[in-house]
Amino acid sequence: MASNITDVADLDCIYLSYDEPQKEEFWIKIQNLVPWAKRVDNVKGSDAAHKAAGDASDTDFFVLIDGDNLPDAEFFNLQIETPDHDCAFRWKARNHINGLMYGNGGMSVWSKGFVDNMRTHEASDGSDETSVEFCFEETYYPMHNCYSTTYPNGDQYHAWRAGFREGVKMCLDRGRKPSLQEFNDAAKKRNLDHLQIWQTIGRDVEHGEYAIWGARYGTYKTMLTDWNHTEVQDFDLLKGIYDEFLKDVDNIAEYTELLNNRLGLNIIELDDKQSAFFKYHYSTGHKNLELMTKEIDVIRRIEGW
Repeated sequence: MASNITDVADLDCIYLSYDEPQKEEFWIKIQNLVPWAKRVDNVKGSDAAHKAAGDASDTDFFVLIDGDNLPDAEFFNLQIETPDHDCAFRWKARNHINGLMYGNGGMSVWSKGFVDNMRTHEASDGSDETSVEFCFEETYYPMHNCYSTTYPNGDQYHAWRAGFREGVKMCLDRGRKPSLQEFNDAAKKRNLDHLQIWQTIGRDVEHGEYAIWGARYGTYKTMLTDWNHTEVQDFDLLKGIYDEFLKDVDNIAEYTELLNNRLGLNIIELDDKQSAFFKYHYSTGHKNLELMTKEIDVIRRIEGW
């Protein structure tokens, strides 16, 4: 498969913002870091917003920065292999709330053709794989390295929303809601670890407790009620669910007990110092490799398959 070597700095860079509380502050920082950056703002719908980003790019591949993300400067000094087919690459981000490092909110590079042809989220055909995610296309490549930090705790609501969305999506099996009996098998071990970290870590940062509560509530609604989990892609509906949560926030301990007892989770209560301790030691386990190292290649190497 042929690939072209391209300087990241030669690609258009699109800052994609919507309603993030810190989006104007971050835009100033990104302009200082990436003077050629362009901005797409306030386009409703994840699919539509990404298509607008593609339309704004004059290069066939473009860098995308989410509205609550600050990139590492080194990323723009690297060279990327761009193949001769449409695809997308997503590198990991450090999550400011809980220290996790995975694709959520991370730096990404998309081909315009990939974005034009995808039909996801609000534009989905209703299939499980496309209703709430981009990542199940064969040519969407999760990458190993980490080149940015995501700050989804700009205010109380956004911290809750970030946790809630991950609390939903990490329960799913390729976008499909599993039965209670299937849950432990269907939720891949790595997702289950990440899910419980979302539900436990973060009280050392502002609004972090709301991210924890949001993750627990998202899992509760997905697995222990008849709620339609595909609503997680609609931010207007999520605001109503948040208001519903606030009226019932005193019952969070009850939801937590249900998650532990009925789903076999191991959610515990950690204070701010314990959260900070976990994040410090958790972050030391990740090492960047070659830029184009895919996550699946590292997993194969570690697990021996």
